[in-house]
Amino acid sequence: MPDWKALYPFESKFLEIPKSEASADLVRLHYVETGNPAASQTVLCVHGNPTWSFTFRSILNQVSDQARVIAVDHIGCGLSDKPQRYNYTLEQHIGNLARLIEKLDLQQVTLLVHDWGGPIGFGAALRLPSRVSKFVVLNTAAFPPPYMPLRIALCRIPWLGNAAIRGLNLFARTALTMTLSRLPRLEPDVAAGLIAPYSNWHDRVAISRFVQDIPRRKSQATWQVLTRIEQGLALFADRPVRIVWGMKDWCFRPDCLVRIERLLPRATTRRLHDVGHYVMEEAAREVIQDVRLILES
Repeated sequence: MPDWKALYPFESKFLEIPKSEASADLVRLHYVETGNPAASQTVLCVHGNPTWSFTFRSILNQVSDQARVIAVDHIGCGLSDKPQRYNYTLEQHIGNLARLIEKLDLQQVTLLVHDWGGPIGFGAALRLPSRVSKFVVLNTAAFPPPYMPLRIALCRIPWLGNAAIRGLNLFARTALTMTLSRLPRLEPDVAAGLIAPYSNWHDRVAISRFVQDIPRRKSQATWQVLTRIEQGLALFADRPVRIVWGMKDWCFRPDCLVRIERLLPRATTRRLHDVGHYVMEEAAREVIQDVRLILES
């Protein structure tokens, strides 16, 4: 049997946050951390869909000598609570991350973001700009989607999407292979770890809701949030930024990289021509190198 827990030996911590602004009910946001809590710098790792903090295990293990390292699970993901009735929107996830940063009183934060973690992380940084000083950016977007990949569009068909994502777990399972280019396959322990929190219909709620939250019209709230993020990134034009980009990503294609570089013109980019979407799984060594370099800057 695959033993993914040996790859993720970190102590679970939880932050209780309001389920909504109008509710007294609480939900638990899960995170893990390594390194010295009193370190002058913090690396905050923000995952996308359908991953969780497990994908940042090498950062947690190998950068803790240089900084405090925290990896969070969005509500509905990883080991966080998975409420079935919840506002699973970009704006909500941004607010949750900002609350974590404030509650833990994080300063001198280097945000390491991937996939949905990009707009969530950038959105939180725009709320708390004095707390975030640097960025390491993996394949993501910070603007309304310029296109919709067919594989994603099919998952948005209500009856088909729910059957595939929540019923058969196809979104998370196919991601174990469709996100790769450099590697022929993931090690069994790694593959098991990536999908471990998503073992049933109930636990796959956020995977489905992330897909549904991808906006296609300017009138949609998440389109407007992404537009504000795109316009706001000029605030970070003078901050150190390193981009590590898998050029074989069919979801966040190279034109997304070009657009990110325009928004963050002082960024240093490392193009990985044989890497797909799961950058942390195929190119952890390169990401760790860039995290170390930006911490030293």
